[in-house]
This record gives sequence, structure tokens and C-alpha cells, in this order.
Amino acid sequence: MSQAKRAVVLLSGGLDSATCLAIARDMGFEAYALSVAYGQRHAAELAASRRVAAALGATAHRTASVDLGQFGGSALTDASIAVPEDGAGDGIPVTYVPARNTVMLSIALAWAEVLGAHDIFVGVNAVDYSGYPDCRPAFIEAFENMANLGTKIGVEGARIRIHAPLITLSKADIIRRGLALGVDYGLTVTCYQADERGRACGRCEACRLRAAGFAAAGVPDPTPYK
Repeated sequence: MSQAKRAVVLLSGGLDSATCLAIARDMGFEAYALSVAYGQRHAAELAASRRVAAALGATAHRTASVDLGQFGGSALTDASIAVPEDGAGDGIPVTYVPARNTVMLSIALAWAEVLGAHDIFVGVNAVDYSGYPDCRPAFIEAFENMANLGTKIGVEGARIRIHAPLITLSKADIIRRGLALGVDYGLTVTCYQADERGRACGRCEACRLRAAGFAAAGVPDPTPYK
């Protein structure tokens, strides 16, 4: 397998992951975009991921399927749990999907091994986030260590790197960075309960953080609302 400068980029179709893909491309990587159909109720983001991958010049784009919805436990996978519209509240919110980032990064790691890629990009953020434990720097560091211990490519000495370039940025800074790299945020879907056309509710925590980010960045919000 050729050791071209390849990277797997997790691409949800939202604002953060689109920016992450643009950063990987700007760093000179051949970007292999990976989306995951994990049983999410807001599946419009998967259509958005295809638009974003094409617009930002991903070398390839695949969608893997793993049904975390069969276990429930999250407002994003279980229709019986309402998506909060009055803020995230204290503690870990009901929109946290158990082990989601662990599962997604593991799938990305599998594809990276096949591609001969040493780099994986993920758009997690520890500043403007909703209290998810798998968005913290400690989690990313621990996963990278595991990846290098438990893979053929890591054991043979080619270190795997997990890039989280947005992890310390505010939402406004993420937006500014993406705009500088040519990201069209009108293609993205962030809302936890977007309709089939990708229109946002404007009330959930994801919508609140996104709208506040555009306001703080001083640029128009291109989000289509219901």
C-alpha cells in the first residue's frame, strides 16, 4: 500500500466536521471522509455530509452503518426521549449517545489501516460543547494511545495520530477558520431534530450554539429554519 499523505476525516455533515475536513485538506492531506449512520433520528445530516464531502474535495466518501439506536439511551437515537429545547442543563445531557465517538473513531481507525493512513481527523470541541465526555482532550489522547497499541500499523512503528484541531476553539473561531478556508456552512446540518429537508428547529442546544457562534463571529447565519 502506498504511503501517500492520506487521512480519514470523520464527517457528520455538521458545522464542526465540515471545518475539520477543510483543515485536513488545507494541511495537504488526501481526505477520505467517513460518515456513520448510527441510528440517528436527524438523518438529514447524512445527506449534508455528501454535499460537504463533494464541495470540499474529499478524495472519497463512505458511510458506515452501525445501529446504536437498537440500544437507545439517547434523545438522538430514541424517539421516546425528547430533545431538550430549554438549554443543556447540568451534567451530561440526554443528547449524549453512549460510546458514539469511541465507535466512530474505531471505524475510522479500521479504514485508516486499510488505506495506509496514519492520520485521523475528528471535529470534537471542548469549549462550546454540551458536556459530552468523549469530546475532551483526555479522551482523544487515550484513544490515540489505544490505536497505537492495538493495530498492526501502530505496532510496526508507524505512529497513528488523532487530530482534533477544533478542540480548544470557540464556535465563533471555528466559523471564522472555516470561512477562511472556503467552507459553505449553508450546506451543513447541525440541528438535533432537523426535518427531512435539513431545516433546523432553532431551539435545541445544537441550534443555540450554532446561532450564537455566527453572531459572535459577526457573520450572517446561513442556516435554513423551519
